[in-house]
Formats: sequence, C-alpha cells, structure tokens
Amino acid sequence: MDIQFWGVRGSLPTPLTPQQIQLKIIAAVQRITPCDIESAETRERFISNLPEWIFGTTGGNTPCVVITDGDTKIILDCGTGLRVYGKTETENKNYHILLSHFHWDHIQGLPFFDPAYDPTAKIHFYSPFPAAKKLLQQQMKRPYYPVPFEAFTEDFNFHNIRKGEEFKIGELTVNFCKMSHPGNSYSYSFSKNGKKFVYATDVELKSKDFEKNEYTTKVFKDADVIVLDSQYTVEEAYKKVNWGHSAFCYAIDFAVHWNIKELYLFHHEPTYDDKKLSSILQAARWYAQYINHADIKIHLAKESKKIILN
Repeated sequence: MDIQFWGVRGSLPTPLTPQQIQLKIIAAVQRITPCDIESAETRERFISNLPEWIFGTTGGNTPCVVITDGDTKIILDCGTGLRVYGKTETENKNYHILLSHFHWDHIQGLPFFDPAYDPTAKIHFYSPFPAAKKLLQQQMKRPYYPVPFEAFTEDFNFHNIRKGEEFKIGELTVNFCKMSHPGNSYSYSFSKNGKKFVYATDVELKSKDFEKNEYTTKVFKDADVIVLDSQYTVEEAYKKVNWGHSAFCYAIDFAVHWNIKELYLFHHEPTYDDKKLSSILQAARWYAQYINHADIKIHLAKESKKIILN
C-alpha cells in the first residue's frame, strides 16, 4: 500500500506569494559563508543542508490523497490536488473515490480531473451521503461551471455505504465512522496484511471521538499511520470552537489514545507559510516528548510526499 499526498491545505488553495519566495531567498543568502561557495560540491552541500521550509514547500493545493495498492487506485477527497494528480495519469483507467464530506475544498478539483472525461475510464464513488451524486452535479451547473457532470465517463458508479458496513476495494478492507464537523465528516481506514492506514480530515476532536466503540475501534485502533486534521494551534482552537478543526496537540493525544504509530499533520491553515508550519511540526514533537510519548513519529503532510506501508 503506497500513499501519496497531492493536496494538503485546508479551506482554500494557498499558492506561494512573491513575498514568501523573496523571504526564502533572503533566508538562504543570510546563511551563506565563504566556504559554502568555494566549489560546486560545497554549494550543493549548502543547498542540501538548508531547512526544509526554505528549500521546498509544503504545498498549496486543497486535500487529495491517493492510495495505490497493485492495480487499485483510491482517491481520498477531490480538492485541487486532484487536478495535479490527474495530469500524471496516462495509463490507469479505474479509480475509486471516497470523500470525507462535500465542502468546497474537498470537491473543487473533480471538474478538473482529466481522467474523468475519458470515455473508457471507470470510476466508483463510495459515500455515506445518499445524495452524493446530486451534490456533485450541483457544482457543475451554470453559472458555477460550464461543463456538465454528464460530460464525465458514462461508467461513473455511485455506491451508498452504510454505518457499520465493512467493505472491500481491491484487496483493501475499508471501515469508516462519522466525526465532529459542521455538516458531518467521515474518517476511513484501509487494512491489508495486518497494516492499517487511516485518513481523518476535517475533524474537531471531542471527548466522544476518544470513546471506544465498535465503529471507532475498527477505524482507529492500532493503526500504523494516520493522516489527521491538525489545522490550529491550541489558542486558535479555543477561538474557533465549532469550526470543525483540531489543534495539533489534540491530534497527538488522539493518536496516542488509539495506539497509532505515525501521525501526519494535515489540512494546514491557509494563512500559515512554510516557516510557520515547520515551527508547528517542531512544537508537536516537543509536545509528544512532554507527555512522554516521543516514540510516536510525527510528520508534516507535504505535497508529493509518499508513505510506503507494507
């Protein structure tokens, strides 16, 4: 099971601004010493040793994560990252799509997903929302979008999944449960050969999410990797109660509670630049040490980043 990030931002797309690029260049130049530019080798070493927030970027596309397991392709959320992913696909003809929910930042990439217009493509869409097809059709009506939903492949199939219903996509076993978010949101787990991956975005973690019942246990317990909403700092979370997102320290508490080995902070706040996100990652790792759980591996979800789970 390979997992790749194509969009990691929350709420709306966040491209790098000219000012942010300039600040990266200034920060890099300020670190240069005479010995760093003596030769091609020293210059290359200098660049490779720059902090990640300077030499690279977290990315600005809204949520899209793709699981590849053999010939099976599973798309998790259809944010603007889906458009980028679609540009890389030249051979695959079969896709399985699951959405956490239908807020704009999770569906706005679907009209720009090139493979969906291929008449030979097959798309299977799974959702706990009975009105899923109607909801997707509405964003592709005039005056919002000039191309109708009917322009997609005719082999676009909708499957309504029900609470407590475990199902299979290829060789992966899928479970899901409802989380706290305005309009509802769903988290999914994917299991194979004793390995489990969890996708849990747009979640405002509350005490009920820590309760162990048959649904939450199937999804979260003993997962190897979780991609989890951690949009806010604690201060922001206090100010934005019922906005539907979590603070990074709550995400760590949640992962520890469910005995999850690795956590990827996800659905990044659009006002945060790369430097701020880097500082949040460091703070998250310090917090894990503070609560005596430095054993949990904490990462920042970044576009193009791959997770290999065998």
